[in-house]
Amino acid sequence: MDTVAADSLTVNSSFTGDLILDSSFLLLPRGADVTESLIKALKHWNVDTILCDGARSLGGEIDENLIDLESVIEPPPKEEKITLSIKEIIENSKQAIFDNTEESRLAAAQEVYDEFLNYIERVFTHFSTHKIIDQVELADSVQQLCVFIKENRRFILRVKPNSKDKDRNFIVVHAMRTTVLAIAIAQQLHMPLSKMVELGITGILHEIGMLHLPPQLYNTSKKLTAGQKAQIARHTVFGYTIVKDLFFPIPVQLGVLEHHEKENGMGYPRHLSGDKIEPIAKIISVACSYEAISSPRSYKDERTTFDALLEMIQNKEHAYDETVLKALLYTVSLYPIGTYVYLSNRKIGVVIDSNQKNPKCPIVQMLTEKEEDGSPKTVQTSQELSILRILSKQEKEDILKVVESKENAMAEAHLIETDNKVPQDEEQQQHVQKAQSITEMPAVM
Repeated sequence: MDTVAADSLTVNSSFTGDLILDSSFLLLPRGADVTESLIKALKHWNVDTILCDGARSLGGEIDENLIDLESVIEPPPKEEKITLSIKEIIENSKQAIFDNTEESRLAAAQEVYDEFLNYIERVFTHFSTHKIIDQVELADSVQQLCVFIKENRRFILRVKPNSKDKDRNFIVVHAMRTTVLAIAIAQQLHMPLSKMVELGITGILHEIGMLHLPPQLYNTSKKLTAGQKAQIARHTVFGYTIVKDLFFPIPVQLGVLEHHEKENGMGYPRHLSGDKIEPIAKIISVACSYEAISSPRSYKDERTTFDALLEMIQNKEHAYDETVLKALLYTVSLYPIGTYVYLSNRKIGVVIDSNQKNPKCPIVQMLTEKEEDGSPKTVQTSQELSILRILSKQEKEDILKVVESKENAMAEAHLIETDNKVPQDEEQQQHVQKAQSITEMPAVM
């Protein structure tokens, strides 16, 4: 480890290794730009030398591609307190909880989701034009979202990306979906509200460093070169620099910096492993990856949430924290909330809630049956009434078209002819068995 004279630091310079104070305190992660505030702080502390496990970076490989943040997101039309509408909509959603009908609560969840999506977009817009983020307002908004998710978890987890989302910057949509899932996982882990708020803030801001990169890097459908992948990998450092300079809490800073670290030490930017990774970053890592696998991107087609969960719990090379994976499994169930399934009684349903005793046997809402009061019929799946398989995307679309036309009998008959189809391939059965073997609730982090 080499020493670096503090007075030799210049604004916007960077190093190939971490800058460390007294062999333990991280001043600046490798690749991050030296800021004027850091130089002033070192002078204020009378620090003459600091340690570095790398060398001064020559730079230049990405600066020429940096773009003005204002070109990424359109500026807001006027100044306003941007959480007022969220408070109003969440307050209005309480009527849906009181009504306690499936339709009203789903509609309320969709409305809150959409408005919070707008809020995140406005946060990014305000930062791009003013270089500031109102932390008090952001924390208040996240706290409201935490409470809403606790009361409406099974409804908001059924909200899917819609056609309007395709017109947004994908970072905004990804931030929203990751945040919702991360908070739901945290509630499964019994995380205190104060820590949950920090987690939610991290979820919203974890990709903010992407705004320092040209959109064509992360929006392209072309295969990226090694150099382009290296540029994208710097978004964690860029994001860390942003939240650090805005004086966000340390856990938020580390969560943004470390959300691509892996349990096996093969992640980036610092190749941390195990307990060296910030707990918030571990949750964001799982939520972020699950969302990325199951959502469409310009460079790939979307996969089902079932496929995404199987890939996650397989946990190749021990990339994710097992406790967080268990919490994910118990949060969404093996057949994730919102998945359309074909049951052993030849009926079709949609998973609407997880089962805390057995993630293989979630609660299913029957697609074509009603209770005596007219509400949708729900069943608890079990060994006797099991899920044979999930519906393909095309089957789901066909069935929903039939149901919407009120030809319910045809909907049920549509899949009966497939009754002899193999429920799951051998690989899927192995992962189902692995998930079923997880019977203990995850420990609190």
